[in-house]
Amino acid sequence: MKAAGVRDRRSGVLLHPTSLPGPPGAGDLGATAHRFAQWLASAGQRLWQVLPLGPTGFGDSPYQALSSRAGNPLLVSPDTLAREGWLEDTALAGAPEGTPDRADLGRTAAWRRARLALAARRFATQADAERSAELEDFRAREADWLREWSLFASLKAAHGGRAWTDWPAPI
Repeated sequence: MKAAGVRDRRSGVLLHPTSLPGPPGAGDLGATAHRFAQWLASAGQRLWQVLPLGPTGFGDSPYQALSSRAGNPLLVSPDTLAREGWLEDTALAGAPEGTPDRADLGRTAAWRRARLALAARRFATQADAERSAELEDFRAREADWLREWSLFASLKAAHGGRAWTDWPAPI
């Protein structure tokens, strides 16, 4: 029984998922993140502070997220996409090598985005009715921000990642 006025103390770790080891070049929210969370729990830790997980802009700083609601697609695990059937195992070949002392999202971003595009195309052509309905439910539930974010992200990509203030005036 806890004495009156005694606070429930907790401890944990501050670690962004990109700091976890794993190919290609930086950690993500796949198996390594799950193992890390299990290790934290086995060590008696109750908190994992991850820093913002939004899509990053220049410099890949989690504190310069381009959205307060969207997740960073570079944190999607290519291994998980393969395990769930959205990527062929052969698509995982050629991943840039990482180093244990430095996350390098910039170096791996093109490789990861190409795998996400492959997985999205496969989902679009092969998802069963249940998975397609889950996606449509998500779109409907998050419509208040998702449409505008999708438009912004598409325009930013079409303009080479430049700041929106550098896009042509009509946009």
